[in-house]
Formats: sequence, C-alpha cells, structure tokens
Amino acid sequence: MAFAPRFIDGKVFGQDLGKIVCVGRNYARHARELGNEVPTSPILFIKPASSAVDLSKPIDPVRTADGVHYEAELALLIGKRVSRASPSAACEAIVGMGLALDLTHRDVQDELKAKGHPWERAKGFDGACPLTPFVPVKGRFIDWSDLRFSFDINGELCQRGHTAQMLFPVDRLLSEISHSFTLEPGDVVLTGTPEGVGRLPRGARLTLAIDDWLFLDTSSV
Repeated sequence: MAFAPRFIDGKVFGQDLGKIVCVGRNYARHARELGNEVPTSPILFIKPASSAVDLSKPIDPVRTADGVHYEAELALLIGKRVSRASPSAACEAIVGMGLALDLTHRDVQDELKAKGHPWERAKGFDGACPLTPFVPVKGRFIDWSDLRFSFDINGELCQRGHTAQMLFPVDRLLSEISHSFTLEPGDVVLTGTPEGVGRLPRGARLTLAIDDWLFLDTSSV
C-alpha cells in the first residue's frame, strides 16, 4: 500500500511518498561516535518508499540478532521538482518539516561496509523509516540554521540535534542533492543524525519533538 505523507492538521499531501534521500555523518560527533571519518562532502544514500511507516503508530521493525538501532533526524518534505538548484531555490521547494527514525541493522551494515558493499539491506528494509506528520512551512518563517529537535526513550533524552551543528546546512544540502538526482514532489530528505544513536528497545515509550513546532508520543513493539 502506498504511503501518503500527511500534515499535523490531518491533511494528506497530494502525492504519494517518493524516494527518501538520506545523509550520512552530517554531524561530526555522530561520525566520531561510530569511529568514522568526518566527511568533506555529503554522503548520500536512498531508502525506498516501501521502508516508510507512520510514526504516530507503534513501530515494529524487522530485527536482526543485534536488534535495530535508531537515528533520529529532521525530515523535509519536498513539494515541487528540484534539479540543479541554487541553495535558496532548493529551500523554496520545502513544504513540510517533521522527524524520522532512520532505523538501521548495525550488525548488517558493519558487515557490508567491511566488504565494501552497499548499505541497502541495513537501511532500506520494510519499516526502516518511521515518519512523523509534517509541519506545513508555507507562509511561516523557518530559520533552517536554528532548529532544535530531540528524541527520548522512556522519558530519558537520547538524542538532541541542533541544525547549526550540521556539517552541511539545509540549503546547501538540498542544492547538492539536486545536482546528483532530481527531487520530485513527495520525496523526503533526511538530514542526518546527531550523536547518541543506539539500540531501540522493545516496548518503549518514544517521544520526538522539534522546538515548539511538533511533539509526538509513540512506542516500539
């Protein structure tokens, strides 16, 4: 069944979800916590639309022997076609902002990386991209360089992100992505995760928030 992005007021976006473009290691401390080099240009990969699920509902991802690991990220919903755009033009294509969990089979990813293989099996499985509803941004002033978001498990803060700490800010990121592949209406961009990633426990209460824009409680199964 196709996944249609929706807004916090309940309205459904006019297009089904397209590709989910993800950015690896966009926060230096996260790169270091996993023992990775800090990149000098954006690391991009794609999750299929079939990996998306509604984060308003309890999430029950497929788990490996090592479980599944969470990475909370600011998610941007694209509302118009963007190809080889300038940073300012690319930002004009954003119609919604929300949060996502980039769920990862870390044991599978580590094995694939050691062999020099792509990460899709570790990142693109069914249920690997829970998404919140999106806050509409049209007509609102959003300072993309000064957004704060958080992810709590059972009331304990696990991740706190501030877009000012991104290695590649939102406008540059979207522009660079659009020079590699065209973004279409319904596509979503995950902008990278801050430090504090870890294993997602079963039966936990999950809380996600962006400043005063979005607050969502859900759970893991």
